[in-house]
Amino acid sequence: MATHPFSLLFLSSFLFLSDHISAVRAAPADQISAVRSACAATPHPDLCHASFSRNPSLLTSATAPKDVIHGAVILSIAAVNHAALSLHRTAATWQSNLTQRELTALGDCDDMLHVTLDELRAADVALGHYSGAASSAALARHAADLRTLLSAAVTNEGACLDGFSHDATDKLLREQVKEDVLSVSHHCSNVLAMVTGMAEQDMKEKLAAEGKEREGRRKLLDAFEVDDAGFPDWMTAGDRRLLQGAVAADVVVAADGSGNFRKISEAVAAAPSNSGKRYVIRIKAGTYTENVEVPKGKKNLMFVGDGIGATVISGSRNVVDGSTTFRSATVAIVGGGFLARDLTIENTAGPSKHQAVALRVGSDLAAFYRCEFRAYQDTLYVHSLRQFFRDCTISGTVDFIFGNSAVVIQNSNIIARRPNPNQRNMVTAQGREDPNQNTGIVIQRCTIGGASDLPSSTRTFLGRPWKEYSRTVVMQSTISSVIDPAGWFEWSGNFALNTLTYREYQNTGAGAGTANRVTWKGFKVITTASEAVEYTVENFVAGASWLRGTGFPFSLGL
Repeated sequence: MATHPFSLLFLSSFLFLSDHISAVRAAPADQISAVRSACAATPHPDLCHASFSRNPSLLTSATAPKDVIHGAVILSIAAVNHAALSLHRTAATWQSNLTQRELTALGDCDDMLHVTLDELRAADVALGHYSGAASSAALARHAADLRTLLSAAVTNEGACLDGFSHDATDKLLREQVKEDVLSVSHHCSNVLAMVTGMAEQDMKEKLAAEGKEREGRRKLLDAFEVDDAGFPDWMTAGDRRLLQGAVAADVVVAADGSGNFRKISEAVAAAPSNSGKRYVIRIKAGTYTENVEVPKGKKNLMFVGDGIGATVISGSRNVVDGSTTFRSATVAIVGGGFLARDLTIENTAGPSKHQAVALRVGSDLAAFYRCEFRAYQDTLYVHSLRQFFRDCTISGTVDFIFGNSAVVIQNSNIIARRPNPNQRNMVTAQGREDPNQNTGIVIQRCTIGGASDLPSSTRTFLGRPWKEYSRTVVMQSTISSVIDPAGWFEWSGNFALNTLTYREYQNTGAGAGTANRVTWKGFKVITTASEAVEYTVENFVAGASWLRGTGFPFSLGL
């Protein structure tokens, strides 16, 4: 289970809620109308209406969309609180009958509820900043931040339930926690829909005032941008220098004892919490066999190795041996603003051990440069929030780039490895489950090929839809003949084939031909730059500001 008690989540939620929900009193008709209108545009309107009805005090100032959204955030936090208590009861009831993986899955859910609570609180703060946006660009940025936080909150609950999907016994426990966890997800989906609707209307008005009506939809897709040197705009000049040049380390990890620490996890534990400054951990050449987690309180950390294949972080946790997919990661990054360069992260469990993650990243505004991620099934878990990968190597077999963050992988080498006999390779399995989530996998200017020992008989596909609104774009990349002419593969029958968003644009190579691609409603070959530009780093992953400071190269547009 998680190291923190469930009661801490209950207490922190209760204290937060007590500041916002006061004695029940009647709401004026105009406020009821505002809530009714906002709820009608959500994916779960009955839940929205019922929740506000049970808490009429939240209606007392709900005359504007922002006020209604604030109330919906408070109700979402209450749902998290309820789910945490229910999870605690379930754990106590089932304790003696649980396998280690089921105990781990419950702990994963507890962790994700904590993270969801943080993201909802951050969204409430961001909502206050949103109304002060002076320009369309500022408005787009604040809207992107809000949607990113809420998209992640929805994703957490899906990931929680996915932890109970490995065998029949797991699925029985899943049914016990499903109702309350889905309630959290539905509350967060409702808030996300409200934010999306409000932002679209406000952007339309802001752009009309600026005489820029044509830019409206694209601006709302902003997740991050990159500058002409190829770096995201969230990166400071100092971080950019760290990624490109010599690095002055705060501490050194060396397996031979010549540094401050022998283990990476020890250096992470000793790093300052919630630091506003970059903290650099130099990891000397060597193989470090350990599982490393950068928790949410360890912000602005940077790992610097001695090069791909020289500095190697290695683990072997996997589902077959009792882990959950979420917890199997050799390296798991949650603390925001994480950077890494010049190292390899691997999971050596092998193709027969099923899900076995090398890197899981749920860090917002994280970037990886000249890194290698090596495993088989589920190599790179881009779990949530926003990330950027440049000049990396990613190799695996089944769904080996998966998750539900907003991520751009640029100028990287993507390699399909030899799977078990009769297995198909799937490069991606994107997990967007709500049409309002600003998430997806963009592969730009990469090389997609096969390992030297990959049998020619192994069918390899660009991806399959893990969730209903799966979104993956492959553009301006070199695709070898290893990719099947159909390009994409179904998850289960007709599931998601009409609702997914799969796009290809200006790819080259023997496997890039689209004449025999799938004919699903959700698949499209992009033929115009004006459409393709929506999926560039500039317009898909939160503005050039966050990458500019990393020192990593990147390309803004096409």
